[in-house]
Amino acid sequence: MTCARLPPLTSLLALLFVALVTAPLLAVAGRGSGLSLGPADWAAVRFSVTQALLSAIFSTLLAIPVARALARRRFAGRGLLITLMGAPFLLPAVVAVLGLLAIFGRSGLLNTGLQALGLPPLQIYGLHGVVLAHVFLNLPLATRMILQGWQAIPAERMRLAQSLGFGPREVFRHLEWPMLRDVLPGVALVILIICLTSFAVVITLGGGPKATTIELAIYQAVRFDFDLGRAAGLAGVQVLIGAFAALAAWALVKPAGFGAGLGRESPLPAPAGWRSLADAVVIAVTMLFLTLPLLAVLLRGLPGLVDLPESVLPAAGRSVAVALVSAALTTCLGLGFALAAARRSNWLVEAAATLPLATSGLVLGTGLFLIVQPFAPPMTLALPVTVLVNCALSLPYLYRILLPEARALQADYGRLADSLSLTGWPRLRWLVLPRLARPLGFGAGVAAALSMGDLGVIALFAGDHQATLPLVVQQLAGAYRIEAAAAAALILVTLSFALFWVFDAGGRRAAA
Repeated sequence: MTCARLPPLTSLLALLFVALVTAPLLAVAGRGSGLSLGPADWAAVRFSVTQALLSAIFSTLLAIPVARALARRRFAGRGLLITLMGAPFLLPAVVAVLGLLAIFGRSGLLNTGLQALGLPPLQIYGLHGVVLAHVFLNLPLATRMILQGWQAIPAERMRLAQSLGFGPREVFRHLEWPMLRDVLPGVALVILIICLTSFAVVITLGGGPKATTIELAIYQAVRFDFDLGRAAGLAGVQVLIGAFAALAAWALVKPAGFGAGLGRESPLPAPAGWRSLADAVVIAVTMLFLTLPLLAVLLRGLPGLVDLPESVLPAAGRSVAVALVSAALTTCLGLGFALAAARRSNWLVEAAATLPLATSGLVLGTGLFLIVQPFAPPMTLALPVTVLVNCALSLPYLYRILLPEARALQADYGRLADSLSLTGWPRLRWLVLPRLARPLGFGAGVAAALSMGDLGVIALFAGDHQATLPLVVQQLAGAYRIEAAAAAALILVTLSFALFWVFDAGGRRAAA
């Protein structure tokens, strides 16, 4: 069965997602006069690749000791701590940047302390500021994805290692390193592409023309110059870079080959002594780095809650509805693509599940606007189009989260299920959902939270009665109603985290 063709429905959905990426790009290119790029554009490409590589490397490497410490230590509040690890990634980027500026900015907490000590202040603007913000946003995601890999190591292998007298070095060599070799390329790929398409972070912390990324150059070409051909050329370069990164990660991924287990989670051996102290320090420093900016956002938004504009609550309801529908669609599609790829590697599924993240959300929105405009007023389709684009942009995250465990599921139980003629809904109910409940819940929570914070497409399509909460936050900030904008942003963060917690906790409960 591993050599069977893809099911027709899976092939059709994969083709539709490839079309969803390419059709808007072609629509934008068709309205432009050419695809030539100048020196400034290639400088933006170089800066984009540099900051994305640095951000992916630092986020992934720093996440390894954090995930390992969480995997081998048990303490009161551990489950809540793991859930809170998702909070920075779930923040809308503009809100996260405001929190970082409150800590690391010119008048932030850190520089205030340095000036009190007579030391020169630190500058957050430029390449180092962009990388810092991306590490803050993506370190929790990398930690959770790597932690999923540790939790997927069968408990039987851990007990066998203990019975053989394995020390920390042997456990790492025979159990942890094969898992990391399988998981890390996908983690780095996701973060690399996230940083390639970053917009709000760069426009706020870039510090000038020398720190222009592809996404910011696309925005300038569309918004100020209306040079759609140049925007399409930049987007094409972005897609090529993302596709190259996907192929490189796919070539590096190798199955861990642990074999089947009974599905019970077992903690890693927890050595005492200096290793115990090191794990505690790693967890404490990481949580301090992640929670201080979140606390700053909380304190800034609380005063404005008593006087919220009337538009906030209806917009919040629309955002929740869009997030739930988008998360449901993304979960179904991501699970189908991951199971299909686990049974037989296929370039069409890989392209469908990777290209949406490699392209620009801004270009997707602009292209869909141009496609829809001749047939219907774009604002009448604002929410359905937002759901569709959010689903496409969230799919790569869920696919990468599910793929390693879907491959392990197929390797361990695929032939047995086939020999028992376990197909369709019975196979999904009795085998797939119980074994993949934990990553499914985590991935669905990520998809819902990302949809809650999306601003790109709705800003192009929405009228007064279709605005979602991120758009209301942006409108309030643009009208210099900073306190109201901060309060609305606090509600947005709370709803995003609540949706993530519901899905993530449900998945972990179902897997228990």
